[in-house]
Amino acid sequence: MRLCFLVEEHYRHDGMPNEVIRQLRSWGHQVDVLRPGGSLLRMTEAVRAGSHDAWVLKTVSGGPGLTLLEAAASAGMTTVNDARSIRRVRDKALAAAIGRSRGLPMPPTWAAARPELLAEIPESQYPLVVKPADGSSGRAVHLVPSPDRLAALAPELAREGLLIAQPYVANSGIDVKVYCVGGELYATERCSPLHPELGVRERRVPLPAEVAAIAGQVGAVYGLDLYGVDVLLGPDGPVVVDVNDFPSFRQVPDAVARVAHAVLGLARAGQAPALPPVPAPVSAPVPLHIPAAAGESA
Repeated sequence: MRLCFLVEEHYRHDGMPNEVIRQLRSWGHQVDVLRPGGSLLRMTEAVRAGSHDAWVLKTVSGGPGLTLLEAAASAGMTTVNDARSIRRVRDKALAAAIGRSRGLPMPPTWAAARPELLAEIPESQYPLVVKPADGSSGRAVHLVPSPDRLAALAPELAREGLLIAQPYVANSGIDVKVYCVGGELYATERCSPLHPELGVRERRVPLPAEVAAIAGQVGAVYGLDLYGVDVLLGPDGPVVVDVNDFPSFRQVPDAVARVAHAVLGLARAGQAPALPPVPAPVSAPVPLHIPAAAGESA
């Protein structure tokens, strides 16, 4: 097969996706690599129908790669993930609106183009978690205990563009990260970016059935094939706090080979099907295989 990987400068030397590219080439597939952030792009010539079996994007939020991926999709080519789905989750304000409307357990979310507008949020909703709508990798995530603290952060937040704010969900300080690759779910736990003092190293853990159902539903809601979901175990149950397209897949066994196989499968399948109009409730069974965690019997 002939594939085109779009790799942003931020990931130029990262194992994911570079090791996946090497794996695919070792299997005899032709893989072209474009670096949208480091190249002059002749947009009218870069995308040609039929030039590749699939285009694959590993990008940062706001990176130019998504524009090129959307151009490939508009020319009728298969993209991994679907270009429209990536846009849905890269804008965290949009992701929250879609997720809540489709029944995902997500916090109430406010969005504001200027930080001073967040002062209108009732004090009863504090503490708040405030972050950029296009943030990634825990960048500029703030736990804001009071309106006074929000006002003090305003000069820093003003540089971040569109902001979202959500009520803080009480939790242990440990996030559950669920990865989906090739129709399988893998769970890890790690420190929340709001509680780095805990010093917990990321490790694989068993995946509770309730969290598995929610993680599977995330893929259906947003139309993603390769993705990660950040879940907090709050006092009222699991809460989805972030969704990532094409994450690092850390702690997933044989991640490189699994991701490479998944990319090939998606390329062969062609254009992803349209999103279902109304997804099943999150409590419904999810047709995904959930491997045993390390040290757990299959």
